[in-house]
Amino acid sequence: MKISKSLFPILAVLALAPMARAQFGSGIVFDPTQSAHALQQIEQGSQIYTTAVATRNQIVTMYNLAYQMSQLPQNLEARYKADWSQWTSLQTPANTYGNTSALVNALNHGALVSAQQGYNSAYVQAQSYPSESYSSLDSRTQATVANQYATSELAQTTTTNTLATLGTIRTNEQTFASKLSNLDSDTFSTASSQQTQSALLGKINSATLLQIHSQQDTNQLLAASIQQQLVTQKQQIDAQNRAINNAIYFQQNFPTTMQSINNGVSDSMHSISLSINGSY
Repeated sequence: MKISKSLFPILAVLALAPMARAQFGSGIVFDPTQSAHALQQIEQGSQIYTTAVATRNQIVTMYNLAYQMSQLPQNLEARYKADWSQWTSLQTPANTYGNTSALVNALNHGALVSAQQGYNSAYVQAQSYPSESYSSLDSRTQATVANQYATSELAQTTTTNTLATLGTIRTNEQTFASKLSNLDSDTFSTASSQQTQSALLGKINSATLLQIHSQQDTNQLLAASIQQQLVTQKQQIDAQNRAINNAIYFQQNFPTTMQSINNGVSDSMHSISLSINGSY
């Protein structure tokens, strides 16, 4: 039974009344020290009671808050859940001449070996320049040939790397989609075990990691795109520099070239015979 704090002084007086009666009526001496000690105990009991009530109220408040936080709105899934685009595997092509399936396999499954096989089967390959013919070329022509081969080889390694990247991302997408689906399901779950503070923190961490992995794939695709742009830019720079070099060569060698042409024409004209017997 709860005792109101206002009754504690009354109870103390009633407890002391027999003592006073005993002191003056029956010969028992009243002890002020014991009375003060009893009052102190009563005060301590009152403080303990007050603290216990405050603690109980705080616990009830915390429980109500935790319970309220654990309750998920019933229409949250219908209001906010949305589908997302997914990577799909490329369909098997007709492969009419047997040079397409390896390329599609690389795009679907990745791996540099598959990408190299796909490139070799579907792309036009540059033949090796005959060594004896290359050595007979002048230095300017040799530099041009070497430059063209460098561009072709750079395009090949960039393309195979892009094929492997795309195939790897497409392969890993199925596992990534499964993890994302689990997170989606747990987020909108009405189960109380999925709405605790620990579960909420775990889902936040999982969502962050999934976002980081997705960003990593995006960065790889951006890097592959930039590499392809570098090959195109190299071709443009080579063409521009080749035109500049040809213009410089023409300016430096024009007088000599024209002199050689004039001398050749003059010699040819002088060698022409207008007589019947071949003399001038």
